[in-house]
Amino acid sequence: MHIHILGICGTFMGGLAVLARQAGHKVTGCDANVYPPMSTQLEEQGIALIEGFGAEQIALQPDLYVIGNVVSRGNPLMEEILNRGLPYTSGPQWIGEHILRHRWVLAVAGTHGKTTTSSMLAWILQDAGYAPGFLIGGVPMNFGISARLGGEGRDGESAFFVIEADEYDTAFFDKRSKFVHYHARTAILNNLEYDHADIFPDLAAIETQFHHLVRTVPGVGRLVVNAREPGLQRVLARGCWSDKELFGARDASGWSLHEHHDGSFDVFLDGELQGTVQWKLSGEHNRLNALAAIAAARHVGVPPAQAIAALANFESVRRRMEVRGVVDDVTVYDDFAHHPTAIATTVAGLRKQAGGNARILAVLEPRSNTMKLGAMKDALPDSLAEADLVYGYGAASGKDALGWSLADALAPLGARAQAFDDIDALVTAVARDARPGDQVLAMSNGGFGGVHQKLLDALARR
Repeated sequence: MHIHILGICGTFMGGLAVLARQAGHKVTGCDANVYPPMSTQLEEQGIALIEGFGAEQIALQPDLYVIGNVVSRGNPLMEEILNRGLPYTSGPQWIGEHILRHRWVLAVAGTHGKTTTSSMLAWILQDAGYAPGFLIGGVPMNFGISARLGGEGRDGESAFFVIEADEYDTAFFDKRSKFVHYHARTAILNNLEYDHADIFPDLAAIETQFHHLVRTVPGVGRLVVNAREPGLQRVLARGCWSDKELFGARDASGWSLHEHHDGSFDVFLDGELQGTVQWKLSGEHNRLNALAAIAAARHVGVPPAQAIAALANFESVRRRMEVRGVVDDVTVYDDFAHHPTAIATTVAGLRKQAGGNARILAVLEPRSNTMKLGAMKDALPDSLAEADLVYGYGAASGKDALGWSLADALAPLGARAQAFDDIDALVTAVARDARPGDQVLAMSNGGFGGVHQKLLDALARR
């Protein structure tokens, strides 16, 4: 089959392209912005890319058009597809029908931690010899690629597949969350907060989508659920037809943990010690992610002790507290945090890792759709409270421009915070203020204008 993918350079659609190519399909694609690293990864896979959405691409005559949710009505190529009555489907539906069918799907859902938890789970299964397939919204360092088809499975039929299960909508013609297409047999529900203000009016609307996910898990399946999340408890109260295991409960029921001073932690199941995770990751969020991954892996037959041992060799994910360089004893990190809860958790994790004497210089680009709408702006000061200095960037114009004043939002932080609408000016300010021992934490869910390398270059020029 020849498929032509509209919006191929997005993380999800790019991963879909890799899977389709590995499955033997001919794959071509287009996007408004074709640039590295995704363009490089796709071209290395033998996938032809076209810049833009010109209607002339109809001449490729694919068997099927796969539509990413970046595409909307008015898109020239989409309009031509509709006018001619040509076959099309969404990315999640194509994945569900052509990749995940007959697989044991392990889906990782939640507002935060999907990428890291999916990466942990895939690595645990890999270490146990399961050779899982996966599609992850980032690049796990243990694998070096965001998607792969995986092996045949131990019974020759039900191969295991780990997928990051996003609650964002599927396509302009299918407003259900992506994850309802995956038909998970094992589903992690990591947490649930308000997000995606561009498509969800309130938290209740997101809870409804999570309930739809719960409805798709079979009776022989299992839900692995964060016991600390009231939103998830409300979701389950609407109906649950599968086995259920809780993690993170304060009363030590289900899966629980005990942290040690060196960052290691003991893992318990119903009060019985399963082993101790020895690793370099910091933050309570990562410990909870690990509990969820261990629990999900147990559902497919991996003993907890083996999963715990595997996590000692887990190398995290690119853009999750990734060190981009050190200049003059100033460390520059890259992190994907963009929701206030994730920002606060990331800063707190770095604070614990770096110690109380090190300064944290937080460099933030609030560019998610939710942030651009201003739905979370009032929560920014509290999320950055543990940072010593804050440098915010908001584009003055263009598609990434904020519709609100970043300077006003950061004002409660007083002289500790500055707002910029020019990246070079921001870089100059950070390089001027940074001193040996400082930790510079750049947070954005986009490329942030290459700010990480610009910061390292500016520090080297001092």
